Amino acid sequence: MSARRRPVSLRLRVTAAAALGTALVVLLLGGVAWVGIERQVNAQLDGKLDSVTQVTAANLTSLRVLQGPLPLPPEYAGTLRAGELTLSTTDAELPKFAEGWDTATVDGTRYRVRTVEVLSGLGATISVGAPTAPVQAAITSLHRWTIGIGLGAVVVAAALGWLFAGVAIAPLRRLAEQTRRLGLDPTAPPPRVSGAIEAEELAAALRTLLDANAAERARTASALATARDFAAASAHELRTPLTAMRTNLEVATTLDLPAATRAEVLSDALRTERRVEATLHALERLAAGELSSEADFVPVDLSELLDRAAHDAVRTHRGVDIRLDAPPTLVITGLPAGLRLAVDNAVSNAVRHGRAGVIEIAAREWQDAVVVTVTDDGAGIPADEREAVFERFRRGAGAAPDGSGLGLALIRQQAELHGGAAWFEDSPLGGVRLVLRLPRTPTPGPDGTEPAASSV
Repeated sequence: MSARRRPVSLRLRVTAAAALGTALVVLLLGGVAWVGIERQVNAQLDGKLDSVTQVTAANLTSLRVLQGPLPLPPEYAGTLRAGELTLSTTDAELPKFAEGWDTATVDGTRYRVRTVEVLSGLGATISVGAPTAPVQAAITSLHRWTIGIGLGAVVVAAALGWLFAGVAIAPLRRLAEQTRRLGLDPTAPPPRVSGAIEAEELAAALRTLLDANAAERARTASALATARDFAAASAHELRTPLTAMRTNLEVATTLDLPAATRAEVLSDALRTERRVEATLHALERLAAGELSSEADFVPVDLSELLDRAAHDAVRTHRGVDIRLDAPPTLVITGLPAGLRLAVDNAVSNAVRHGRAGVIEIAAREWQDAVVVTVTDDGAGIPADEREAVFERFRRGAGAAPDGSGLGLALIRQQAELHGGAAWFEDSPLGGVRLVLRLPRTPTPGPDGTEPAASSV
């Protein structure tokens, strides 16, 4: 398997792009200059040749001399003809041409030739040729200068591209260094750079990714803590009932007991098993609540939820007068199952531990929140216990002995998950009033909950 090629750096890419762009521009402009130089120099040659030819023709016409040396500069060639007859010529005799411009090579020397009529009426013409070698040498020299300047421009552009690219990618280098430092030290500050929009956007994207990663790590840590708490609480709370149940079963299986005594022992074991089952169910509900996410919150018609809870409670707790006072519609954003769990636990707590005969469930709007109350005429809770009973496995002095001590903890947990609070107040019916304050839209605090309020 071949080794992976090392990627080209951004700085080198920018340098190559600058050099390539300059080369294309130089090629285009150099091509124009190349052709322009040839045309310009040849035009200068033609202009000079035409002047020499016209002057020579004028001298011959004024002198009317048809023989003898031609009055031309030494580097020029010329031939004077009358029809097919050569009247005068320089050492290099030019071929016969019609009037106009031509090119000829004589004795290895290339000439630019201009032919004009002289001595009008005699049919005489003179052809004057200027050697092209000096002109071609000048053109070649200018072409070399053009190539040199073009190559120099490409080199300078590459050098400037390398220099400016270093300045341009400096924010990216700082970002890479900060990210590398963050990988070595998770407590390092998140990357922040300035100087380039792209680098700032990339840094912002990295911060978003790091925040999401941190949130996920916190969620994982919370889940692990919840699992540890669940295991520890289960071991602590279930050890005593399980020991009692095992003792009862050992007595029932090893001793020869009267039927009535055996039935009592087995009945006690069954009650203990039900308590263990209820405790495990409550612990499971607590763990599920702590693992709720933002995606679980949906619009809930609280009035409809309370109506169903009240009807179910009437069937469950026969003989208890359960009343409902709520508007036709009261919509909030929340956890439907969690809210129903809180209401059911509040009613069950009033019936089982408060021995209530009348329970009033009410809901109303208050500022930007909704307040749900469960008021009963039961035994109530002493004022000095009203806060403590919300703790896990804490039971009030008047609580039934078969409770798990988790019902009120579940209620407060749901209130805090919604960014609200739960507390007890005095009841006008003589028992106690449980108050739930729930924002219409959850607004959790830094730790995921909102401090509990003491009153409305």
